[in-house]
Amino acid sequence: MVTHLKTTIEIADSLLGEAKEYAAKHGTTLRALVEAGLRQLLAEGRKRKQFRLRDASFAGKGLRPELRDAGWDRIRDVLYDDRGG
Repeated sequence: MVTHLKTTIEIADSLLGEAKEYAAKHGTTLRALVEAGLRQLLAEGRKRKQFRLRDASFAGKGLRPELRDAGWDRIRDVLYDDRGG
């Protein structure tokens, strides 16, 4: 069972005017336009692919040998020591 809720929305006068003209020209109602627009927007949101981080790796030889089994604290210390800080 579909129920309808009567509500009030604020729309810019110019947009409302265009929407009324469009509805009249296409033999529909303002309500139908608003519902169609909302349905389309919500459907597009569902179709969007999940964000995937691009592969930003580069060709290299990996970590320096002395850091291969090091923890983040050790790696950070080496990075900041190499910067002179």
